[in-house]
Parts: sequence; structure tokens; C-alpha cells
Amino acid sequence: MNIKELVSKTRSYRRFDESHKIEKKTLIELVDLARMSASGANMQPLKYLLYNTPETCDKILPTLAWAGYLANWSAPEKGERPSAYIIILGDRNVAETINADHGIAAQSIMLGATSEGIGGCIISSIRKDELRKSLKISDRYEIMFVVALGKPIETVIVDEMQGNSIRYWRDADNTHHVPKRSLKDVILNM
Repeated sequence: MNIKELVSKTRSYRRFDESHKIEKKTLIELVDLARMSASGANMQPLKYLLYNTPETCDKILPTLAWAGYLANWSAPEKGERPSAYIIILGDRNVAETINADHGIAAQSIMLGATSEGIGGCIISSIRKDELRKSLKISDRYEIMFVVALGKPIETVIVDEMQGNSIRYWRDADNTHHVPKRSLKDVILNM
């Protein structure tokens, strides 16, 4: 698969086959991709927590806000929940401020997941105090993102943006639609 196909197939999935187990080895390989990614000033301040047991996944799920644009849907139902999570942390002992590293790392994880036939969703809407308490995460670490991972059971389609609406939506068949701006709208000197 070429890079354009890989990027195009890397979507935010929110419904998964919860019975599909993601091995710890796969999670480690995904973090290795993030580790090898660019880092501002090469500080490498990110740390990761890896979870793939139902017990821990059940603790993480309620601390996350899912799909804010979908008014009648708050989170994946039982059987459609992620089977693994990678929590991306910023180590305050390494760098006081982290600008872009976590975004680069999360995208590397997502691209790697797609290449492995799994999907994910980068989540930044997190009840951080609740997650920190539930998983006993030290105050030394800033919770940056949670990457939910699993075997997708939904179809995500990229649509040309109509008007000014950036809101994603689901149709009657539960197909998830994501509007994107056109190239002529994002390149200012085309």
C-alpha cells in the first residue's frame, strides 16, 4: 500500500469487534513506530501506557468523550468497544512543554495500526483526573492523548465538504461520513 492509500485508509473508528484481541506485542510495535518519529529538539518526552485486558479497558472507556458531533451516541456499546488502548503521556521531568510530539506519535501509531489491519481513534477529550486516579498515573506525567484500538466494524467514508459544515455524521445504514475541505480550499496560492 502506498503512502496516500495508507493515509486515506487511516480513519477515526469508534466501533470495533470487541472480541478481537490485540496482542501486547502489537501495541509495543506501534509504540516503536511512535518512538522512531520526529520529536521537537529531539527531547523525546513521551511515555506510553499499554492496555489490552477487558478489565482495564473497562476502566478507561468511561473517562473518554466519544464523537461530540453525534448527538444521539455517547460511546461504543458493549461488544463494540476498543480491545486495547495506548495512553500517550508527556514526561514533565524531560520537558516542561510539549508542542507537537504527541500528535506526530499518535499519527504514527494510527498509520501502523492501519497497516496491521486494525483501526483506532485518537481521543483528546479525556476526564484526566478520573483516568489518572483509576490507573494510578503519577503527576509527573501529563496525559496527552488516549488512542483507542480495535478491529473496526464500521465503514468510514470521506466526503467532499458541502458548505461550511465540518461535522461528521452517520447515515441510516450507520456509515460514518467525514467531510473534508477541498485542496483549493486549503492551499492558499494554488
